[in-house]
Amino acid sequence: MKSAIALMTIAASSIAPAAIAQTSVTVAEKAPIVTLNVTETVEAAPDQAIVGTGVQTRAPTAVEAMRGNAAKMEKLIAALAKAGIPKKDIQTSGINLSAQYDYSDRAGQPTPPRFIGYEASNQLSIKLQDVKKVGTLLDTMVAAGATNVSGPSFTISDPTPMLAQARGAALKTAKMQADYYAQAAGYRSARLVTLSESSSEGRPPMPMMVRSFKEDAAAATPVEPGQVGSSVTLTVQYALER
Repeated sequence: MKSAIALMTIAASSIAPAAIAQTSVTVAEKAPIVTLNVTETVEAAPDQAIVGTGVQTRAPTAVEAMRGNAAKMEKLIAALAKAGIPKKDIQTSGINLSAQYDYSDRAGQPTPPRFIGYEASNQLSIKLQDVKKVGTLLDTMVAAGATNVSGPSFTISDPTPMLAQARGAALKTAKMQADYYAQAAGYRSARLVTLSESSSEGRPPMPMMVRSFKEDAAAATPVEPGQVGSSVTLTVQYALER
């Protein structure tokens, strides 16, 4: 009987450590927490430009409007190819067909809208790998029959190095601010607790495109690419320690 009791005691003692090993203990952070939002931006000259263009056609019927618009677009795409734009950098961004009405009053009397035909439009988005050629490209598109032009929008093809630089600067700034608050509040140091990031490749305002009316026919539309910025925003929490 004593042997049985002894075996039970040994078995119980062997089970206890296993049960303790599975216990999860969480210690709550008791130090004061400082939360900071820090944004740093790195700027550089752009190496890409996005330009929008397209053609519009009005005709009495929808079929005529679409056919006429297709012919104009083929001429525009051919001009872009001749200018050295690869097919992979030309993308259709929108095709529209809509009925057109005249809503103006005639002879000062309110009248119902008057149907005047259909309008078809086809829009392109063009990626240009040489920003120095943007002005020349705009003139080429207009000469080829483009009825509208938008942009350009300047970008960086690979913003990774800029984002890395902005990330390092943001973390350094956050640490400096946290240390300042720690010392100002009578604490010895600030310890990083949490960190989250959001990033964006910024763009400057669209430059105004001005046609040149000089006698020199070779002058292209002036376009200034300026600089674009890549930004990183860090949200960090530091625990203040004595």
